[in-house]
Formats: sequence, structure tokens, C-alpha cells
Amino acid sequence: MTHLLEASMEHIEEICAIDQEVVGDFSRSEYIRTAINQKRCIIQQTEKGIAGFLIYTNDFFENSFISLVIVKPSDRRKGVATALLSFYVEMAASPKIFSSTNQSNTSMHMVFETAGFIRSGFIENLDEGDPEIIYVKFK
Repeated sequence: MTHLLEASMEHIEEICAIDQEVVGDFSRSEYIRTAINQKRCIIQQTEKGIAGFLIYTNDFFENSFISLVIVKPSDRRKGVATALLSFYVEMAASPKIFSSTNQSNTSMHMVFETAGFIRSGFIENLDEGDPEIIYVKFK
């Protein structure tokens, strides 16, 4: 059984452990804690634990922005990211939902396309030699 729900502080350690497994350190722990406290973090809960999480904001030029989507490596390619995106799009406060990923992140480009997002531009100079590709989805 799978549930998509708002993360609470009881989930912080498991979410940070997943992030650490993906990123290699705990550098985003405070960022994740803040998002949970501000009720801007969604998780996909399975019988085996949290499979992935999504963090969003509502202050991207007065639009919703998905700032982070992380899926536990052992749960990848099972529709977790797509489910998180779809769930958030339904609840988003604005009619346009933006997100982004590095040009080099080919798997996330496929996730966005599967979830119905379209390319909307790019930003240079965030990561040297790897532009950030912006995506948008209209409700």
C-alpha cells in the first residue's frame, strides 16, 4: 500500500537518510527540516518506509516551484517521482507549476516529460558547464 502525504517531523530522520544516500552528505538537513516545518514537503510512504520526497515553494514569481524531488535509489524506476509530481500538481496553489534540473540529469528529464511538464527555458552559471533546464506544467 502506498500513500502520498505531507511530511511531519516524525519523518525527518528517514528523509534526511534518503537525501544523504543520494547526495553523499547531510548538507541539506536544515533545508529539509525547514520545509517540513513550513508544510512544504510531501512523501510517498510504502509498507517498507519512505520511497521518496518532494519539496516545493510558492514564491517563484508568484507561482509554485518544485525545488527538490528525491527518490530512494532502491525505489527508482517504479513511478515514485511521477506520483509525487502528479500529487503536488493537483494541490498546487498556482495554475502554473515550475521545476528544474541540470542538463546532465537525463533521468529527471524523462520524469518531467512523463509527468506532462514541458521545457520552458534554461539558466546558465548555476553549475559550471551544466545549465539548469526549467520546466513548467499548466493545470
